[in-house]
Amino acid sequence: MPAPVTELPRRVTIRVQEVAASPWPVRAAAVGVLVGFGCLVAAMVPVGPDWLSSTGAILVATVYSWALAAREGGRPVVFGTLALAVGVTAVWLDHDLVRTGAAVLTAAVAAVLGVMITVPTKGYWASAREATVALVVAAVGALASIGFEPAISVERYEWVALALALIGVFTVVFRLGAGFHGLGRRGLVVVGIGALVLVVTLFYAEMLRRYGALGLVDDLLRAVRWSRENLGAFPRPISAILGVPALVYGCYLRGRRRQGWWVCAFGVAATAPTATALGNPAIAVSEALTSIGYGLLVGVLLGWVLIRVDRLVTGSGRNGNGNGGGRRRVTPASETAPPEPPRTAALL
Repeated sequence: MPAPVTELPRRVTIRVQEVAASPWPVRAAAVGVLVGFGCLVAAMVPVGPDWLSSTGAILVATVYSWALAAREGGRPVVFGTLALAVGVTAVWLDHDLVRTGAAVLTAAVAAVLGVMITVPTKGYWASAREATVALVVAAVGALASIGFEPAISVERYEWVALALALIGVFTVVFRLGAGFHGLGRRGLVVVGIGALVLVVTLFYAEMLRRYGALGLVDDLLRAVRWSRENLGAFPRPISAILGVPALVYGCYLRGRRRQGWWVCAFGVAATAPTATALGNPAIAVSEALTSIGYGLLVGVLLGWVLIRVDRLVTGSGRNGNGNGGGRRRVTPASETAPPEPPRTAALL
């Protein structure tokens, strides 16, 4: 006997949910990234034919665009296909402008995906793990962006990628963080401090170079040279001071208050420089990776300090449920963070 008409929409909805929850798209994406990463590494060695670099770049860019759209609750098939078309067109036309555009877009997508793929945490080590995951995702994107063989001005390349990543991540976070009204007073203070640190860090070196005292500039450059000669690299200040601490503290905060996503948004100050770390031909790959590692180490330590200060201020214990003796602060319902889905599920 055929099913009643009223039951058909319900059955169709259940079937769509089953397809969306299937692990096969995630597995296929993981395989695509691994294959693309292998092609890019082989091209850097170099081993194999010349087309491995372009093929790896197209694979990673396509999968990353698909994953970012899926994570944001958008249309992964549409954006994944669009990224594939852009990558293939860039390689086929073999024009510097088109290849450079594909490289910048890939770096920006990797930077935003690195932030979006993180999950809320409860402790110090879990927060450090999420910052590491974000930088690893961005580092693979750095390989992919260089795989397009762009003709770039290093400073312009880094600035454009960072600007696009900031626009992208704050557009999504505006929805995840319940808009500006979801910030609250404390959130406004935290975001204001983050924005101030971002601006100061970005323009500090340029201001020193143009208007600063010559002796101070020489001292700073001397410290950078000493670190590169004796430690192998020097961490990017914007990543170590702002980006990584924002990821560590933001992931911790996301499990407790809505403002956590606004803090995490400043994590692009770490993922964007990581995604463009290989764009400077004057810096070896080993030095670029070492610099990322140093930035991660310093940033995690600063992030732990922020978590500790937050616990002291709010009176929360190890699990955020009180310290057993101090005054406990009750978080308003309007600021309480809703539970987030797993890493491989859509946020919206």
